[in-house]
Amino acid sequence: MTNPDHPADRHPSKDAKPPRDWGGALDVADAEPIAATQRHAAKQPAPATVPEKLYEKSPTVHNKRIDGPFRRFKWAVMIVTLAIYYGTPWIRWDRGPHAPDQAVLIDVANRRFYMFGIEIWPHEFYYVAGLLIMAGIGLFIVTSAVGRAWCGFACPQTVWTDLFQHIDRFFDGERNARVRLDSAPWGASKIARRGGKWAVYLLISFWTGGAWIMYFADAPTLTYEFWRGEAAPIAYATVAVLTATTFVLGGFMREQVCIYMCPWPRIQAAMMDEKSLLVTYKDFRGEPRGSLKKAQKNPDAYGDCVDCLQCVQVCPTGIDIREGPQIGCITCALCIDACDRVMKDIGRPRGLIDYATLEDCEAEAAGKPARSAWRALLRPRTVAYLMIWGGIGGAMLFALGTRTHTEISVQPDRNPPFMLLKDGSVRNAYTLKLRNMESRPRTMEIALIDLPGAVFWTDTISREAAARSQQIDVPADATYTLRAYVLAPSGTEEQNFSIEVTSLDEQRETDSAHTLFTSPGAPQ
Repeated sequence: MTNPDHPADRHPSKDAKPPRDWGGALDVADAEPIAATQRHAAKQPAPATVPEKLYEKSPTVHNKRIDGPFRRFKWAVMIVTLAIYYGTPWIRWDRGPHAPDQAVLIDVANRRFYMFGIEIWPHEFYYVAGLLIMAGIGLFIVTSAVGRAWCGFACPQTVWTDLFQHIDRFFDGERNARVRLDSAPWGASKIARRGGKWAVYLLISFWTGGAWIMYFADAPTLTYEFWRGEAAPIAYATVAVLTATTFVLGGFMREQVCIYMCPWPRIQAAMMDEKSLLVTYKDFRGEPRGSLKKAQKNPDAYGDCVDCLQCVQVCPTGIDIREGPQIGCITCALCIDACDRVMKDIGRPRGLIDYATLEDCEAEAAGKPARSAWRALLRPRTVAYLMIWGGIGGAMLFALGTRTHTEISVQPDRNPPFMLLKDGSVRNAYTLKLRNMESRPRTMEIALIDLPGAVFWTDTISREAAARSQQIDVPADATYTLRAYVLAPSGTEEQNFSIEVTSLDEQRETDSAHTLFTSPGAPQ
């Protein structure tokens, strides 16, 4: 039984026999020729009356299994991306005894972001901003070069939808069997199949939500606490929300998310032009459509398209690529695999549906030789995106390679700005913050630069031990705050000076902060 509302189950001719399931040989001998696709058809006059139903119910898409280079590439991308998502929180990375050993960790409690050997502090959020900018420009590069390939292969919605569609095949069979099961009344067999399939959906969705929270805490510890009911409430709430969204969006809404909910297709459409590689049906070669037998009798009257509908039946969003570029096409290229297989079986050249630019299609239709898709990738806009992307990445790598792990910040007291002692000397108070970004404790030396004759002490060092430099022990991976009191001799004028910090280890890293020494002689 078929679904007449789905384009893959409709046939353009009333008396034509619907094509049977593809099994390696053509069953389209009785198909009638079609003079033009929908995009070439004449426009119909506007209806005189408003239809009763303004919205058509979306038919369920049951895409067919296909094998080919693009399908195998989708398999590889799905396996790699899922392995990265589920496995990354369990990778260990030794940072010493004073830092977490999880390779990738967003430590919200301690305001740290760890990625293997890189540790990002809150004041270094510009690195995260740089990564987000690089990700955005990376999407621009992909879109400019190969259209919506991100949507077709690596988008999370696509990856989980693809995974759930394979589960559909495991429980319900191939496309025709799934169509029949959808139309069948509810019975013991259908309930068992649906219940088993939805249980697997739920398990994967729960695993997806559980993997997400592992990025925000030590994975083994959080897993133990989660199952004992000792985890934070936000962990259970997050898992519940992500389980529900994955179950609904990946299991049921699927292509509707891509077509109606996601804003990225609209943004991508504005970024593509006639030079962008798209999955394209070459209508100049395929039209008019006709059966293979009739084309053999009258080869000049028909194009290469035999109207087998294989391109529609394998499409995960259920569109007909022969209607031209449309927002429902995610550029997964499964229709290319299906059409190439048909062309091979009937002895015609591949590429009736192919990655091609609209500009190249027009040139090929005019009789010029087809240009390789690889040559269409390198064009000024794509090269410009690559240069910007590489420049940002290079700048971030340079900044990471040259940054120090020792920093100091100085904040002078504003009230009172100074204290005049009975011997005429002037004292200023400051709040110092020493930042040790190493995963080990370090001893640091603080010294006064300029400000002749001045000495200082801290809240942990007595005034009797005041000197122009002091040594402070700073804990590992921490910001150590202390009070410093700078004492200058009588007659010292208001002036700028610096406080310098140096790590007393083999690295000998230094940093300094400029500040102001205030005295009674300051101008009013």
